Amino acid sequence: MDTRKLGFGDLTGLGPIEQWPVGRLFALASRMSGPVVSRIIERHGVSPVGFFTLRMLLAEDGLRAGEIAKRLLITPASATSVVDTLERNGHVERRRSETDRRAVLVYITDEGRRLLSEKGMPIGRDLWHLYDVVDEGDAPAVRRFLVNLIERFEEYPEAIPEDPPEPKGDGA
Repeated sequence: MDTRKLGFGDLTGLGPIEQWPVGRLFALASRMSGPVVSRIIERHGVSPVGFFTLRMLLAEDGLRAGEIAKRLLITPASATSVVDTLERNGHVERRRSETDRRAVLVYITDEGRRLLSEKGMPIGRDLWHLYDVVDEGDAPAVRRFLVNLIERFEEYPEAIPEDPPEPKGDGA
């Protein structure tokens, strides 16, 4: 594997991948997952960002494009472009907020719901096959690791501390 293509530089000095620190393995898996998930969704004829936008609106309808951008970690301009395409295809509609006339909110349409209903299960099955690699006996430890990592991410301050805590064990 050429880790330089993924922005990590040459990691051959770490030895075989099976001996890498857990934190480095997690970072590599995280970096690789986005493009693979995108290819899986695209294989179903759906834009990945469009798909995730519709899923977000299904759960919480009536969001500003800026909020969609923030949640999907994309630029506001990209969110506007995605919403433009979804609107052109009849999957969303824009409406002025009833409480703040300056705000334009994005709502999923019946056509957007139909698209999710049609494509959601096949995409979900493909994604499940991507992630069902954890042995049943290992699942509790992997789950514990991920939950602890998520909690640490949630607690991490917005500003990077001057003296971050020392790493515990094999996390580098």
